[in-house]
Amino acid sequence: MKSIISIVFLVTSLFTQPLFAAEQGVTLGVDKMTCASCPYIVKKSLEKVSGVKAVSVSLDDKTAVVTYDDQTATIDQLIAATTELGYPSQVIE
Repeated sequence: MKSIISIVFLVTSLFTQPLFAAEQGVTLGVDKMTCASCPYIVKKSLEKVSGVKAVSVSLDDKTAVVTYDDQTATIDQLIAATTELGYPSQVIE
């Protein structure tokens, strides 16, 4: 009986995993943004990360606010996306 219950629990947890996905938001401080085209480049790089839902970039504040699905995207992936294009970023708390 315990085996059956364990199997049912395992199967159920495998199929319900996506239900626990949550939309998260993070603000990144983005270095080296110096001109009007920089926010566009940063925004497009972040939008290419799978799971990103929305991006807002401010040249004045040198920040990017990103809304993403935490089951698909990670903060490390977001940071890598900007850094690879020459705009190092870090989480602002």
